[in-house]
Amino acid sequence: MKHASTRAVFEYWNRQRQNRPAPERGDIDPAHIRHALGDTFMLTADFADQLRFRLAGTRVCALFGREIKGEAFTTLWDEQSRQAIEELLSIVTREAGGAVAGLIGRTEEGAATEIEMLLLPLAYSGHTRIRALGVVVPMVPPYWLGAQPVSELELVGLRHIGPQLKGRGTPRFGRAADASRVQHGFVVYSGGLKTPPGERAS
Repeated sequence: MKHASTRAVFEYWNRQRQNRPAPERGDIDPAHIRHALGDTFMLTADFADQLRFRLAGTRVCALFGREIKGEAFTTLWDEQSRQAIEELLSIVTREAGGAVAGLIGRTEEGAATEIEMLLLPLAYSGHTRIRALGVVVPMVPPYWLGAQPVSELELVGLRHIGPQLKGRGTPRFGRAADASRVQHGFVVYSGGLKTPPGERAS
């Protein structure tokens, strides 16, 4: 976790969960993460169990140039990333662990920025439908922020935080060229540069 907001939200979530897989929504007091609040969001399940934004901080909305409350989380992603994000949401909402992801946010004008995303489960019971707490924050605020909204997100790296809250693997800030798959509770990506036939890797 590279960004201060990501670290602050994760550390607070980890303290609140105590010895449980995840804290409940009622355990999360926004006042305790007020410095990161503008970069945070919560996801809630609708009656078809599609995850939508229940709350989104001011800086999250500024990144997309609009109020995103009520929008489906998956609509923000490019086509190549969408299946992997759906699989990741399934893992997180089963309280199987969280994830830290490296993203690229792109505007319709072609500008791009590196973004860090944190996605953490929230325990639920009965009719409670809030399922996840997250952070979306540019690593360095781009000069065009506020003038050009991000129109889609690309998933380029992922580290799954398992039940023991230990990071597995490292985020790769390179395009995930092949389809992703879920293996033993982890989202696995194939990637890296391929050496052309007849050439030796240096």
